[in-house]
Amino acid sequence: MVKITDVARRAGVSPSTVSYALSGKRPISDATRLRVQAAVRELGYRADGGGRGAAGHRSKVLALAVPMRSGVHVPVVTQFAVSVVTAARAQDHDVLMLTQGEGEEGIGRVADTRMADGVIVMDVQLQDPRLPLLRSGSLPSVLIGVPAEPDGLTCVDLDFRAAGELCVDHLARLGHRVVALVGSPPEVYVRRTAFARRLVEGFTTAADRHRLTSAVHPCGAGRDAARAIAERLVRELPALTGVVVHNEPLVDPLIDAFERLGLSVPGDLSLTAVCPSPVAASARVPVTSVAVPSAELGARAVHLLVRKLSGLPVPGTTLLPPRLTERASTAPRGA
Repeated sequence: MVKITDVARRAGVSPSTVSYALSGKRPISDATRLRVQAAVRELGYRADGGGRGAAGHRSKVLALAVPMRSGVHVPVVTQFAVSVVTAARAQDHDVLMLTQGEGEEGIGRVADTRMADGVIVMDVQLQDPRLPLLRSGSLPSVLIGVPAEPDGLTCVDLDFRAAGELCVDHLARLGHRVVALVGSPPEVYVRRTAFARRLVEGFTTAADRHRLTSAVHPCGAGRDAARAIAERLVRELPALTGVVVHNEPLVDPLIDAFERLGLSVPGDLSLTAVCPSPVAASARVPVTSVAVPSAELGARAVHLLVRKLSGLPVPGTTLLPPRLTERASTAPRGA
């Protein structure tokens, strides 16, 4: 069986370029398109529009593409993986984990070898290099995350933009006028990871709407990083009274770091977070938070993919509304 990677190798281009040339969904130079078409004719390539989903041709395996890149918080990724495996087993499917940061090549190998019937894709970037291959139809897919242009894709995620707004709205209702976002590690933003970028959009939009003074700072993991960012915020924003954290490992270290600088939570500083509920509830000061619903997202992704494999209609993008749970870490300003 001729694979899309064989065509790409013969034409001297990437698999995504082959997909673009065949689908016409992106502009490709005439010379490149002719080269791809010649390779298709020479090799006798035929795109698989989803025939693997027909009865009798399924492997009963779903792939989970979750590249372990720098800045990824492994415990949260593990929660997503467990939820996908649990939901897949309930649907009589096994799960094949793809953890290399190889992008389209890894997914292409799964499509070419038919090791899995479909793939669930995580760590989605706004301009994700895997998207052309996913749009080609060679392997049915569901994304946990929403790229900049989700047309032609099936996506599910927490509405991170609304989550950022919800945290700031809560602090503004409590009277806080100077707020900061302590965000994900810098490399997460450099990759233009969708969920992190959208949360920043929501944070800044709500801060501007309430006319708050605000700042956004990416931050690495660890107590040294927490101490450094706390010192920077106190130095640059001496009137700071509200903080939003989007970096799970920093919740307790940040509380400690601010207290060492003489700021108690919530007496002097109200702190909110976007993180899994157990992280927020078990913090030294239980943290007001918007939960990241990993179990629901994983289950929904499996449900959508199984529907696609059965030929049933699915929505393009599903965004779960954020829910904020108040705990002991927030209080009215100056209370």
